[in-house]
Amino acid sequence: MIKKPVSVYINWSTYDELSDNVELTEALALLQLDQALRWRGLGAQIDYYLVDAFWYSRAGGLREFRKPHWPDGPDRFFDRCLQNDLKPGLWLPTNNQFPLAQLDVHPAWADSWDAERRSFCLFAGGYLAHLLESMDRWYQRGVRAFKFDFANFHAATPALKRNMLPSEIRAANENALRTGLQAFRSQHPDVVLLGYNGFEEADTFSRTDLPFYRTIHPRWTEVFDSLYCGDPRPSDVPAMNFWRSKDVYSDQMVRYFTAIGFPLRSIDNAGFMIGTTGTCYFRGKAAWQGMLLLSLARGGWVNTYYGNLDLLSDAEVQWFARAQQLFYHFQEFGQYTGFGALPGSGQGGYGFLWEDGQGAVAVVVNPTQKVAQIQLPCASAGRLLFHDAGFTPVLNAGIVALGAEQMALIGFGAYALEQYDFGVMEDVLIPAAITPLDVDWLAQGPKQTECHIRLAQPGTLRVIFQQYRPDGRVFRSTGGAPPDGVALGRILSIQASQAGRPLNVTRHYDKAIWSGLSWAVGEVEIQDSTHDVDIVCATTEAEPVILKAQVYKIVASAN
Repeated sequence: MIKKPVSVYINWSTYDELSDNVELTEALALLQLDQALRWRGLGAQIDYYLVDAFWYSRAGGLREFRKPHWPDGPDRFFDRCLQNDLKPGLWLPTNNQFPLAQLDVHPAWADSWDAERRSFCLFAGGYLAHLLESMDRWYQRGVRAFKFDFANFHAATPALKRNMLPSEIRAANENALRTGLQAFRSQHPDVVLLGYNGFEEADTFSRTDLPFYRTIHPRWTEVFDSLYCGDPRPSDVPAMNFWRSKDVYSDQMVRYFTAIGFPLRSIDNAGFMIGTTGTCYFRGKAAWQGMLLLSLARGGWVNTYYGNLDLLSDAEVQWFARAQQLFYHFQEFGQYTGFGALPGSGQGGYGFLWEDGQGAVAVVVNPTQKVAQIQLPCASAGRLLFHDAGFTPVLNAGIVALGAEQMALIGFGAYALEQYDFGVMEDVLIPAAITPLDVDWLAQGPKQTECHIRLAQPGTLRVIFQQYRPDGRVFRSTGGAPPDGVALGRILSIQASQAGRPLNVTRHYDKAIWSGLSWAVGEVEIQDSTHDVDIVCATTEAEPVILKAQVYKIVASAN
């Protein structure tokens, strides 16, 4: 098991063969390897380079790289990693043979094939032994990290399914994998094992409004260095800044995992993902600084970084390295406190505080649509080290005032010095002021609601609506993943008009979102105060849903 915080670069989102059609190739992997070495030369810590899904050939039983994508195999890649003391890693589909895994059934696996012919039993037949032998072969080639994804603990052969309860099958599969990996680790004590999808026993990752109940057992930390808490996706807290809603998702998942008994160091929040593909919603490097600070502040010792390392300039990488150095110190030696409201509730501000004997740092977030006064658990005088542009946070007597959807980094004691300043995130602009308007929303059937507003003077309106199931839980809609998915703006729509003329609605959520979305937020600039503004919120969702809407008057901040 790892003894201190590490950095694992994972090249997913530079390519994407699930929610996009960009394939992994040796050239792509080597390009990002060059970038990883550039980052290290600029002071960033990168300890592992893990090659993600679909590196393998269909018929090779997870023992050979696919062609023509890797024409000469992985030797060039592995050799370059090892020559530069960068530890290679590989993604494994655990025991799942879902169609997109793109694997043929190897002869050694045939007697483990389950009744549904989608997965392999782990406690019967030859699959698990062959998988562990494959891992050993890759270890001998220099691989030091394995990412286990899409586990299916319900898999069993037809004969076993006739004679065992589902609970017995799950327990036997889990025990077989855990025992096998413990034996593998005893023979390879320096290996890093990462657990991803499939280790949960019920829906855990899809929404952020669910009550906390245990769906993943902390005993997995006995064998895995980390368990991830969900692919980054928008939360069920609406936000004009789409990326901030994604921050809230990962913040909520870390709170959830700690609440059900996971040690903080064992949680991989997977929250830092830049890139040019559908899996990260074609984010590029938008709002990457706040995303990084929150990812680090969440505290797991396996710090994963996904995507296009080439997107950050040398100066930006040096900024990245400074943030790593600050928070890796706290991850290893500091004391952690999570404070404030539950992130996924959207009911108030919250944050992550790290303390040592010299001082403290806090990353604070206001997910609400108002200026929030957030009580800090550190009583000493502080200093703003970083914040979103626009609204200027006010720090006074242990309380920080943050604008709507704003985040900030605050230093205390030795960390309140100028040397820890990180500047301002210019690509996130927080309104200078925001006020809810008391308007009457008129339902036009179950799938549409509208209102009419007369402003006393020109200004900007922020419109928010969310859809709920009849039982009161939020409901997510999705039009599918890129490249063929339907953008959410065509499913969850906001329209505005004045005197019969349509007005432009600025929307940042209008993307094909593989994980779905329960809300829509848009802004409308009103230049004419002599006519009513007509606003219509609607959904094309086929399921029965209820719409709830709100409109705010905002005062935009100067750029």
